[in-house]
Amino acid sequence: MAVPLPLQPYLALGDSYTIGEAVEEAGRWPVQLARALREEGATLAWPRIIATTGWTTDELSSALDAAEPLGRWELVSLLIGVNNQYRARSVANYAGEYRDLLQRAIRYAGDRPQRVLAMSIPDWGVTAFGRNDARGTATIGAEIDAFNDAARALCERQGVAWVDITPVSRELGAQAAMLAEDGLHPSAAMYTQWTQLALPVARRLLSNGAR
Repeated sequence: MAVPLPLQPYLALGDSYTIGEAVEEAGRWPVQLARALREEGATLAWPRIIATTGWTTDELSSALDAAEPLGRWELVSLLIGVNNQYRARSVANYAGEYRDLLQRAIRYAGDRPQRVLAMSIPDWGVTAFGRNDARGTATIGAEIDAFNDAARALCERQGVAWVDITPVSRELGAQAAMLAEDGLHPSAAMYTQWTQLALPVARRLLSNGAR
């Protein structure tokens, strides 16, 4: 009888978008991603998620301090920053804290940037909740673009894969089916859109680099 291969551990770091505020556990995008990869034959474990609704970059960092030692992971994802933007923190502050989180993610992946997947911040300004925000959709969108530009540049510098989910969040994010009941957070259907974008990247990362 063949001995089953050990499962490859997956660590998902973030905020409400990673923990899947207002959706069932099966609808969270890291869980959907793991399921899709497992259906293709990958020996990926279900994700350990370290994320809480409302977290900013410094709050995620503090949570990681409390959770360590976290050991080594075969895949690490990072999606963080929307609450920095929502709380009107500066791009420069975000970039500094995001850089530190990115370096931690690389360390958790065994110092292999080729096993880290970073996701862009979706545009909440197009949602039912966002359209009522005094800042307006154009300002919110421009601020999110600035945050994403900073994060993407850091990922490129570190050799970390970048998955841009912002366009699909803008294209579909106003649709009721793509929103949870709160009118702000994504539904499982929107998370499926993100999973479809992340899947080919994660597939490549898992085949990349020594274990």
